[in-house]
Amino acid sequence: MLGYFVKRLVSLVISLIVASAVIFSVVEIAPGDPASFMLGINAQPDTVAALRTELGLDQSKLDRYLSWVGGMLTGDFGTSYTYRAPVAQMIADRLWVSLPLALYALTLSTLIAFPAGIFAAARRGGAGDLAVTGATQLGVAIPNFWFAMMLVLIFAINLRWFSAGGFPGWDAGFWTGMKALTLPAIALALPQAAILTRVMRSSLLDILGEDFIRTACAKGLSSRQALWRHGLRNALIPVLTIIGLQFAFLLAGAIIIEQVFFLPGLGRLIFQAITQRDLIVVESVVMLLVFAVILVNFLVDLAYAAVDPRLRTRT
Repeated sequence: MLGYFVKRLVSLVISLIVASAVIFSVVEIAPGDPASFMLGINAQPDTVAALRTELGLDQSKLDRYLSWVGGMLTGDFGTSYTYRAPVAQMIADRLWVSLPLALYALTLSTLIAFPAGIFAAARRGGAGDLAVTGATQLGVAIPNFWFAMMLVLIFAINLRWFSAGGFPGWDAGFWTGMKALTLPAIALALPQAAILTRVMRSSLLDILGEDFIRTACAKGLSSRQALWRHGLRNALIPVLTIIGLQFAFLLAGAIIIEQVFFLPGLGRLIFQAITQRDLIVVESVVMLLVFAVILVNFLVDLAYAAVDPRLRTRT
């Protein structure tokens, strides 16, 4: 297990190095100069040059890249061009919205998908299976922002159980904050639950056709007992993969939902930074999200080894 861990850790470090170089290069070659954008089209060249020097944009790209990476290793993400505030603090403030929202949505989708997928697999071809499959097709087809608007219309405007948007902050209380995140989390969770349910059902059906399941049934176990005792654990590997990818998506891809509910999360931060050509914020937020994706995949790889010990000796 130690060797497996070390190999995955080395892969994680290499992936982060490559990702940082790619992110920096892509952002830097994007058209538009931050200093010119901040000062406007009528700014004098010497004024633009002075601001570029103040922002450090007159340095070579290699020096700026090494400075950016070195700063991130020490927790210093630089200073925002637009807000003149530490980027690390801006990210931390918004991460306390995006991270709980992603975890909340992932928890809801998992709680929905696991029972639904197991229920459908245990009743393959029956009415229950058809109902679950139809519901998942609907969940995959309908975009989450439409769910979001319907939730606002029903539960915020008509029933007035929740607010239509905004976030009061965790200082207002844990349950107040969670209540504000409930509708966004449901809007994010429903399409992801549909995908996870389909994967869970498909994986279980594949496992139920294996020889060891038939052997277990031949020894006296019922189909449902064989599913719970032997099938479920072996079906988890593709499910864990999807859960890992979903968490990364929920953390990084909630921009539209954050706009619908006016949440001050990472999605809105990166959207605002792109429109304002705040390159250091864009690079740092994207790098953080890439790190989250790579870290989640690393943890999923370790979960693979815990679920299936055979993988420890194959890699």
